Amino acid sequence: MPVVRVGVDLAKRVIQVHAVDAAGHVVVARALPREKFLAWCAQLPPGCTVAMETCSGAHHWARRLQEMGLQPRLLAGHFVGPYRLQGRRAKNDANDAAAICEAASRPQMHFVPVKSAEQQAVLAVHRLREGYKVERTACINRIRGLLAEFGISFAQTPEALREGLADALEDATSEMPWLARVALQRARLQWVELDCHIAWCDERITAHLKADAQAQTAARLIGIGAVGASAAVATVGDFRQFKSGAQFGSWVGLAPSQNSSGGKAKLGRITRHGDTYLRTLLIQGAKSAVMTAHKRDDRISRWLVQLTARVGWQKAVVAMANKNARILWAVLAKGQRFDPDHVSSKPGGAAAAC
Repeated sequence: MPVVRVGVDLAKRVIQVHAVDAAGHVVVARALPREKFLAWCAQLPPGCTVAMETCSGAHHWARRLQEMGLQPRLLAGHFVGPYRLQGRRAKNDANDAAAICEAASRPQMHFVPVKSAEQQAVLAVHRLREGYKVERTACINRIRGLLAEFGISFAQTPEALREGLADALEDATSEMPWLARVALQRARLQWVELDCHIAWCDERITAHLKADAQAQTAARLIGIGAVGASAAVATVGDFRQFKSGAQFGSWVGLAPSQNSSGGKAKLGRITRHGDTYLRTLLIQGAKSAVMTAHKRDDRISRWLVQLTARVGWQKAVVAMANKNARILWAVLAKGQRFDPDHVSSKPGGAAAAC
């Protein structure tokens, strides 16, 4: 029988495939060497669905399969686990491939759109920037700890340490030995190098913002800067894949979790599902918008001031991040221009801020 759906469990050297026909009967279940995977896929009928988890390299394989006339489907890992027949106790490559194949057959399953090479290139800059920031923080803390060993301390800001570090290393009155001064000088050079790497990443992100019309539109929102706009466009790509702004906000993980039963609704904390990096940028930008809302007189800022006074700034920040997610979907999926004083009409006819 012809193969209609294939579940693929990706790995570095061995790729497990699980192919079924239209009736769900297993046609092929075997492990393939990495170099023979595409040759095996070339034998599949055109339009065949090939499902994979969204792991490292999944988008690369998906682009190659699209070129061959197949239909790649990428699934988030937490959607696959419930379809593993033997549960967690029998987790192996064969069972994972079978679970991926079964999950891809569900009509209500949400798939991850395949990212282009250009999208992944921009996201690579963002990932490097985040890594450099972590390394810079570790470098600064390391310098502070070593200075404290010799009785030298500075104010808890990177600027204060940067201004006084050179003088501290040249101070001959301290008990710091020559070897410690040389070691700290090398740590200082590493700090400078990391600053240069972060500055280069910021230049690439700014260049992406200037070249991408969607990113420029996203950057006009209150609480979304160049980094957040670039990350949102590179991560999502086509915002029309979501049916509504509420669905996009839920995908990012800014919607409240539910524990409802018997007609009684119980809402808890935000789910924190989806892309952690994008959600963090939205919340950080929302924090800036909340702290400066009293300086602006648009509709959203007035709402923020009232909300902060009623529920506190922490909840107002999350509410603003969720609102920005919904506005992002509206302006990028519908091609609209952002207006902070826009009033949208809900299906019931009541008017409210977008």
